[in-house]
Amino acid sequence: MTRHIRHAGYFCALLLVALLLNAARIQVVQAPSYDRNPANRRPDITRYEQPRGDILVGGRPVTGSKDTREHLRYERTYTDGPMYAPVTGFASQLYGTTLLESTEDGVLSGADPMLAPFPLWNDFTRARNAGGDVVTTLHPAAQEAAFKGLAGRKGAVAALEPSTGRILALVSAPSYDPQSLAGNGSVASRAWARLNADRDRPMLNRAVRQTYPPGSTFKVVTAAAALDAGVVTDLEAPTDSPGPYRLPGTRTRLTNASKGCANASVREAFTFSCNTVFAKLGVRVGVTDMTATAHAFGFNNGQLRIPFPVARSTFDTTLDKAQLALSSIGQYNTRATPLQMAMVAAAVANGGQVRDPYLVERTTRPGGSTLATAGSRAIRQAMYPSTAVGLRAMMRDVVENGTGRNAAIPGAKVGGKSGTAQHGRGNSGTPYAWFVSWAQGDRDLAPRVAVAVVVEDAEADRGDISGGGDAAPIARAVMEAVLKSR
Repeated sequence: MTRHIRHAGYFCALLLVALLLNAARIQVVQAPSYDRNPANRRPDITRYEQPRGDILVGGRPVTGSKDTREHLRYERTYTDGPMYAPVTGFASQLYGTTLLESTEDGVLSGADPMLAPFPLWNDFTRARNAGGDVVTTLHPAAQEAAFKGLAGRKGAVAALEPSTGRILALVSAPSYDPQSLAGNGSVASRAWARLNADRDRPMLNRAVRQTYPPGSTFKVVTAAAALDAGVVTDLEAPTDSPGPYRLPGTRTRLTNASKGCANASVREAFTFSCNTVFAKLGVRVGVTDMTATAHAFGFNNGQLRIPFPVARSTFDTTLDKAQLALSSIGQYNTRATPLQMAMVAAAVANGGQVRDPYLVERTTRPGGSTLATAGSRAIRQAMYPSTAVGLRAMMRDVVENGTGRNAAIPGAKVGGKSGTAQHGRGNSGTPYAWFVSWAQGDRDLAPRVAVAVVVEDAEADRGDISGGGDAAPIARAVMEAVLKSR
């Protein structure tokens, strides 16, 4: 009798072990396939059964979570949604996530394994940790100044801290309220259809995902290439540039919007934005050196992440001399994001060094302890330090004596470069108004902010549109906001 009981006990133990092994197989080995099954709603229910972590700007959350008491319980909320949408993106129960809500989703949703108290703990418990927070580099006042400056217009603003690469402002207009997409009902689906049908494309992040011909703001790059290559050794010397300038190998004559450009020095040509001088200068520098300098500033780099992807700014490497002349004044196939042109201004302000820009300062656990930090960023030398000194002086001349007077800030050193970029068939489109700049307060040891502004639909007659008139005041407001803070 005892032997039969013992055998029955062994058999029950064996069944228990088999049951435990099968449970482990289902919970650990087969869990991913169950999670991916479209019929399984449990992952969605689990994902939204707790509040999402927050995205912080200046120590204040600009996101939140609302308890709907439905199956998908917590719905995302946004404070000043349209102003921060180019940074936060959206977290929708119907349409997924974008921008920071996407790249930092693991932390915000609590799914990041680093949030677990022990390694592999969540794989066995199937539990989800409370979401962590994402602390951004944004400067609240600069972001607000950029947003208000673009009110009613179409365009973008990007602002950086030159010495670190921290992104201080990132604005795209027109914008949208990500709150309208957060739920899973008819309100969200109608908002999705309306936003996608809008010809102004409010969900397009123009600051990082749209490229534009940079126009005369690209003359900063051309001047750097000419100085570094030794093509220009004296900024005050006449350049023997005709006005108008016939593009090499063609009958096309390039003209200037300003007077007095014939035989102007590089300093004068930069101050008054003479196309003829810089077109000829680009041809003298040559494709090889122009391409190398553009690449050092960040052009033709398709791998930039901030942490979400940035569109590739381009400088064509297969050009004849006429095309090179046009490319050297920011036309032909030369295209740049506003963030890229902010990097150009930042390199001048930072002694010729380019820091890769970043948007996330650190991520934190629910209790506030640090999960991860941004760390040091890569540095490239875009130009010699002596070249940067010369360019800073020329950019100050633009603001003090040239086309950038609207960017001047009393008591501060401000350098800038305006640009008006032609586009469309036969250059028939409304020109884009550009302004890139940097600013240094009277008590600062180095420039504290670099800005790029593009306005697509400047509110002026076509012949009156200019970067100095339409974009410079917006840049000034952003720079002032940064300089006023300590």
